[in-house]
Amino acid sequence: MFAVIKTGGKQYRVAANDTITIASLEGEAGSSVTFGEVLLFTDGDATQVGAPLLSGISVTGEIVSHGRDKKVIAFKKRRRQNSRRKRGHRQHHTVVRITGIDAGSKSAKG
Repeated sequence: MFAVIKTGGKQYRVAANDTITIASLEGEAGSSVTFGEVLLFTDGDATQVGAPLLSGISVTGEIVSHGRDKKVIAFKKRRRQNSRRKRGHRQHHTVVRITGIDAGSKSAKG
């Protein structure tokens, strides 16, 4: 059983007890978070595809930690002009452990 959720402008394939790294969310470590934008849900051989979203299905998770990604360097150089620019950026992220997928009457906990 798995689902495809949308958060932070990206899509993630998740199942119970998966750990995903997503764009930064508000909340303390250990708090619960619910993803309501479910695009696809599969339970064995039955698959539901949203157009674009499915109603009545939600994915719950627990925030594990907050952090920052590796530094990305943006380096620009123009030849023969002694012109250089070096900028770095570290994106914030949140690590979430998926605790279950709630499919209305059917419920799956890891």
